[in-house]
Amino acid sequence: MDEQRKVAFITGSAKGLGKMAALLLAESGCDMVINYVQSDKEAVELRERIQSMGVRCLALQGDITRQDQMKKLVHHTVDELGGIDILINNAGPFVRERRLFADYEPEEIEYLMQGNLLGVMQLDHLVLPYMRRRRWGRIIHFGFGHAAEARGWPHRAVYAAAKVGLVSFTKTLAVEEAPHGITVNMICPGDIRGANKEKRIQEVEHEQDEESPRGRPGAGEDVARVIGFLCEERSDFITGNIMDVSGGLDPIRAMIGSQRMS
Repeated sequence: MDEQRKVAFITGSAKGLGKMAALLLAESGCDMVINYVQSDKEAVELRERIQSMGVRCLALQGDITRQDQMKKLVHHTVDELGGIDILINNAGPFVRERRLFADYEPEEIEYLMQGNLLGVMQLDHLVLPYMRRRRWGRIIHFGFGHAAEARGWPHRAVYAAAKVGLVSFTKTLAVEEAPHGITVNMICPGDIRGANKEKRIQEVEHEQDEESPRGRPGAGEDVARVIGFLCEERSDFITGNIMDVSGGLDPIRAMIGSQRMS
């Protein structure tokens, strides 16, 4: 980071992968905005932990699927911290239950599309003017493994469609904003579940995971390290990329394969 301290805003960051990214960026000297919907206790604890590192940190409640709340979050951040330099769109609803598209309710389709595509685009649109003003910015979207290939994902039709649409948007926005010093990339985490989302690599590197070609389960630090690298000052030549952080696992083929065997 340069001498001017950067402000990083991470959606859905009181727990899980967002929390790990927040801790890493705070360690690098960024002021932080923790965003949450229901995880009040975790957000307050994380805010205190980050503030103890000597940087400023806000914990702001707000649902990124609602545009009125997004506007309040952005305006509050700008009023308190002066701007937003790094935007990490980590939050996004996911239905783990396998379900055919025909079985979704219309409201569920709208919710998944809003949370994983439209809401991300709208939040980017709100933040871009502040990044352009400083002629520096880092935007990171979240996808799923092999999203760039736009393959079908049975029983995940709506989620997959939203994220694949976000792939195209990521590449387009990267080209449009490059002259303004803003990079836009997508991170596609592997199947990192439960407590592993908040673990360091050294905590899982000796564990076995038979589904992973790497042989070990993924950790939150695996994803956070890539985010940290993309947010560095000299990472300005890396933009418009869709990066799998999956240990080589193809989640779609693995899921389809298990269904055929069952």
